[in-house]
Amino acid sequence: MRRQRHIQLLFLLPAVAWVLCFTLFPLIYSVRLSFYDARVGEPERFVGLANYATFFQDRRAWESLAITLVFVACGVTVQLVLGMALALLFNRSLPFRGVLRTLLTAPLFATPIAVGILFRTIFLAEGGLINGLLGLKVPWLSHPTLALVSVMLVDVWQWTPFCFLIFLAALQGIPEDYYEAARLETKSGWVLFRAITLPILKPTVVLVLLLRLTEAVKVLDIPYTLTGGGPHTATQVLSLYSYFVGLKDSNFGYASSISVIMLLLVTAMILVLFKRMRQVYQ
Repeated sequence: MRRQRHIQLLFLLPAVAWVLCFTLFPLIYSVRLSFYDARVGEPERFVGLANYATFFQDRRAWESLAITLVFVACGVTVQLVLGMALALLFNRSLPFRGVLRTLLTAPLFATPIAVGILFRTIFLAEGGLINGLLGLKVPWLSHPTLALVSVMLVDVWQWTPFCFLIFLAALQGIPEDYYEAARLETKSGWVLFRAITLPILKPTVVLVLLLRLTEAVKVLDIPYTLTGGGPHTATQVLSLYSYFVGLKDSNFGYASSISVIMLLLVTAMILVLFKRMRQVYQ
């Protein structure tokens, strides 16, 4: 029994080592670094909460935070709505449903960096695919508002299939008896959705919202490759601003404090959603 226990612990060792080396250690080191003035070629100097005070006085940081919140609110909402609509559509008999479902989930397997580069050519004002089809010259990536919309559209394109798959799995777990009994009272699809489908799917909706919010807040690949944070700072989300501060300005201490603030922001969102989930299950 002791040998069997040792073997079990041995199999767990790679996972524990991975968590310690690539999750826990970087987190602790980043929090520590946020209390220092750390720059390339200079010795580290303890500054306490000065980096956090700098954040609250940094206009660009607040602009990036506002852009992040708009990106998360609009993008995740569209993904949830589209994912639910597609799941409802595919939760019935359709010709070539398997093939269509496979094509629909293909964006999930694309590398975000490659997606950003691909869509940068698609959104080109001169020679871009979208403007070529529309016969227009829309400045998708050079207009501040349109550039942010473009980043949102790419993120929606890539992550709506994720919401769709989870919602479809949840829909297929609802017993058909519920709908058959309800159809004795009404034939309205909207009433059935509001009275049966949505209440049963509430825990799933909260779960998907939780997963997408935590990922959307720290988005970096798509805005970096698609717009580089521009034009000016129109698409410079907070994670991208932290990247610029740390790796371009070499101010690792301040960049770490921005990352910690992002972590606190995500944690606050998770706590609110967990509270909501407890209410749903109760």
